[in-house]
Amino acid sequence: MFQAASRAMSEVFEPPFRAIFWKMLGFTLGVLVVIWIALQGVIAAFVALPYAWMDTAISVLTGIGAIFVLGFLIAPISALFAGLFQDEIADIVDKKDYPHDQPGRALPLSQSIVQTIKFTGVVILGNLFALVLLLVPGVNLVAFFIVNGYLLGREFFEFAAMRFLPAAEAKAFRKARGGTVFLGGLIIAGLLAVPILNLVTPIFATIFMLHLFKLLAVQRQNVARA
Repeated sequence: MFQAASRAMSEVFEPPFRAIFWKMLGFTLGVLVVIWIALQGVIAAFVALPYAWMDTAISVLTGIGAIFVLGFLIAPISALFAGLFQDEIADIVDKKDYPHDQPGRALPLSQSIVQTIKFTGVVILGNLFALVLLLVPGVNLVAFFIVNGYLLGREFFEFAAMRFLPAAEAKAFRKARGGTVFLGGLIIAGLLAVPILNLVTPIFATIFMLHLFKLLAVQRQNVARA
């Protein structure tokens, strides 16, 4: 598993995946700029103060607050756009690392949209936990890793498995190897907890869980033949 994680991390910064990251980051920054402009517009339209220095103070404070809010939104918005590129990421992995295997099937559009929404929701939940841990001293880090390890492992592994198996069989396979998938999810959660690096979490997790699925699939085939 750790070999698969190391392999995935080294691949994240290779040209094909780096190109996806820059596209994802460009879309993310575009959305953040729009949100920033909208916040400033709302404040200018609805907050009227009698003194210029108050306007300046409010502008500075809201600017700081907006930076904090936008910083929180970076990872969820990145996850949303990364979800749109997941099949592209998976296709690159198939061609690059498993050229002699049967390639995976892209998920149907409706299923892909559902998966993207689920991924985004999972990342939002993870960041909310991170925010709580930041604002409330003494909150147990174990809760962050357990919840996100389970959710992230489940969602990303099932995406990888559903490229090769029917949805019901993919879920059953994930449950059968639940401990391994959970440990993989903990690795993803660890990356999610690191500022800046959390931007590449969706790309890393997609690559990592594809490698992990391939490894477990081979093990299952070997057991079936024995």
